[in-house]
Amino acid sequence: VCRLLTRRAHGFYARDAGVAHRKNLGLLRKIMCQESTKFKNVWTTHSASPIAYERGRIYMDNYQCCISSIAQEPRILYQKSKCAKSEKIEDALLLECPLGEMLPSPSDYKASLIVLTVQNWLLRLSADSGEVLEKVYLAGSCCKFFRYLSWDTPQEVMIVKSAQNKLPAAARQAGIQQTVLFYLAVFQVLPLSFIGMLEINKKIFGNSVTDVAVSNGILIVMYSMGLVRLYNFKAILEQFMEQPFDLGQEFNWNGQVGVVGKYPFGLPCNIKITDTPPLLFEASSLENAFQIGGYPWHYIITPNKKKHKGVFHICSLKDNALAKNGIQDMKCCSLEPDWIYFHPDMSGRIIHVGPNLIKVLKLKEVKNHADQMEIAEDFTIVANRENCVNNTVTVTASGRVVKKRFTLLDDDPEQETFKIVDYEDELDLLSTVAVTQIGADGRAHLDFHCNEHGILLKSIPLKESWDVTYSHEVYFDKDLVLHIEQKPNRRFSCYVYQMVCDTAKDDD
Repeated sequence: VCRLLTRRAHGFYARDAGVAHRKNLGLLRKIMCQESTKFKNVWTTHSASPIAYERGRIYMDNYQCCISSIAQEPRILYQKSKCAKSEKIEDALLLECPLGEMLPSPSDYKASLIVLTVQNWLLRLSADSGEVLEKVYLAGSCCKFFRYLSWDTPQEVMIVKSAQNKLPAAARQAGIQQTVLFYLAVFQVLPLSFIGMLEINKKIFGNSVTDVAVSNGILIVMYSMGLVRLYNFKAILEQFMEQPFDLGQEFNWNGQVGVVGKYPFGLPCNIKITDTPPLLFEASSLENAFQIGGYPWHYIITPNKKKHKGVFHICSLKDNALAKNGIQDMKCCSLEPDWIYFHPDMSGRIIHVGPNLIKVLKLKEVKNHADQMEIAEDFTIVANRENCVNNTVTVTASGRVVKKRFTLLDDDPEQETFKIVDYEDELDLLSTVAVTQIGADGRAHLDFHCNEHGILLKSIPLKESWDVTYSHEVYFDKDLVLHIEQKPNRRFSCYVYQMVCDTAKDDD
């Protein structure tokens, strides 16, 4: 640490801000993992409404109150007056300035929050003051209830998705058919610009469509029988675009005259899919569970039968060939299923999490078969269950043999069980939350592991009791740990921990 600080003071990294930033994060990681460094609970709050967290900001009261968690003690950045039900926020995304681009307004260089209201308004708010910077009205003549925000390309292309269209019961009884299932509005962000709106229609994609999503230029369509189909979303936008429109532009469209993005006209549905687009790929998977990642490209599915729940197949996207050792099954007996996903560090690895075991897997070429890949274990993290002995036969003090009629589940609350696994990209640390519950009192700890080798670097006990029957979220963001808990009857709690470098001997 001293050597790095000295080199920084001498200006070794002055010509490259990126290098300086990485060195600073390396310093933070070293300091954070020191034995003398502790994490102290500096702030706790409770709320009757959901609590959200985004990059050092805690949002409460339906995003009306914003609290900075970066200060030594969290402080209110802004508090807006209580909004009407018609202004309720349905979803939100944090928007951050892209690097190396000239933007039209000085406010564009600061972080902002894109929010979607129940009345179909898309608002861009200043992340620090809550001031409304831009307003776009989404819904046009046909009533579209927009409810969801997501990224196609993070910080570049945003998707606004409607709720599924459903006809009133009277209309269904009259035999009226609903063919349009979803509407998708597509925006380029910073500066905010309208690309187009399209509809997902049964006549084009089939009657059994249950949901759609867009990610990395791919339109993902899910069906009731577990089928997943992928289409080239960018090609769809280009092929079926009838006429481009800009926000604020006056238009005369299908007999309507108005201004794009203004009330009451909203946005025109200017992308009309008239024919089934070319299919890129399809797969059948239990509960539509489907993921793509790795290098070369692979996908993960569960065979589409209930008896295969908890079994994952890792296959090549190129030819659908199952990788060697590509069937992953932990064979765990638990109430909560294990889960698997591609590592978010873009290394191409795979994380498989069970009640007491975390496997980090990697793809590698089979020896003497360059065109075939195999799944190998990179490292494993095992829950601390040294003191847990699950004997089915015990002997009493009098010598009587007693046989148990049942065995403990792998995620029995009285055994240490993994509940959350996350990745902190700036510090390159893998974080895990493990919980043990004895009686009404549950204890959890957050562990930091080396992302490359899985070595345990730091363990942080969480002071508050952890009930495994409640919903929990834990965020690890540089030197901050934040725990959000949802209790029954919509009671929410937020616990904030901050890094404290103190060699003094105290219990904090």
